[in-house]
Amino acid sequence: IKLNVTGQSQASRNGRVLAQALGGAAAALGYMASPLVRARETMEIIRAELALPRQGYRTDDRLRELDYGHWEGRRWQDLVHLDPDGTAARLADPWNWQPAGGESYAMLSQRVGLWLADVQRDAVVVAHGGVSRVLRGLVLRLTAAETMRLEVPQDKVLVLASGAVRWL
Repeated sequence: IKLNVTGQSQASRNGRVLAQALGGAAAALGYMASPLVRARETMEIIRAELALPRQGYRTDDRLRELDYGHWEGRRWQDLVHLDPDGTAARLADPWNWQPAGGESYAMLSQRVGLWLADVQRDAVVVAHGGVSRVLRGLVLRLTAAETMRLEVPQDKVLVLASGAVRWL
């Protein structure tokens, strides 16, 4: 699904905030995004706000959002009726629960951890809420329960530096 007007506005705002925070250093950074359409579109809007060519970034499959398998595209209120056993299992253990054909947050954390181990320089990264959640959990060395309680705002820029996090 492409970004709606709200998402486009948030991406533009985040690009302006980054431009102000980075000053003239924007061109020296690495740029990578999830290959999913919304992340690529967000990256291109951000790069335009940074006065950089829209296409000057790479994608990495490890930054994809959590795969919800047979739950993909369904609303929570519908799943309670369509898959009551699955919703109960997810509520009981949201970190390890895995939908049929999908992945658990534990699996997502492993995937994102592999990506993080490969990061070699400062970068602007556009991914998804679940990726942001597990990435912060890894950087801050949080437990699974603590990680699952993290908020995932879409209208802010997350800065990860020296084992700390802050929002712009």
